[in-house]
Amino acid sequence: MLAELPARTERVIELGGGTGVFTAALLEHGIVPEHLLVLELNEDLHQHLVRRFPQAHVVCGDARELPDIVSRIGFDESGKADAVLSGLGLLSMNRVMQEEIVSAAFAVLRAGGRFIQFTYGPTCPVRKEVLAELGLHARRASLTWWNMPPATVYVFERGQSREVVPTPMPRSSER
Repeated sequence: MLAELPARTERVIELGGGTGVFTAALLEHGIVPEHLLVLELNEDLHQHLVRRFPQAHVVCGDARELPDIVSRIGFDESGKADAVLSGLGLLSMNRVMQEEIVSAAFAVLRAGGRFIQFTYGPTCPVRKEVLAELGLHARRASLTWWNMPPATVYVFERGQSREVVPTPMPRSSER
């Protein structure tokens, strides 16, 4: 997952911090604790993360409310996030919940930011309809076979506009 962080990543949000495996890896990777926001819905896991990572912003909350949480704690005062890492079980969620979570994540990401999702499923964890609705592109970044079940990392990015160069029309004498 860390290999998929955008170049010069400084500000990261982690959804579903769990026991802190990715949180610890982010800090070891060089993310400054003050520039790391970890969101965990389960209160017991939240308390564990608070004790384990006292310098990071660790919040007990719902990923669908991410823009409000970011604003409330002032995490956005230094700018938007470079990346959102997620271990949430998106495959088991309905389309509406997926759309709310992914939309909330992109609302707090800078232009060119990435949503990086870890999944155990065999397919893209975000439905095609959600990708289309939000104008996102998905790519499978890596697959780890030695994990049981195999683990996959997907990267989601906003679609990029490209300049369209018009094709010159042939003059009537060239037809």
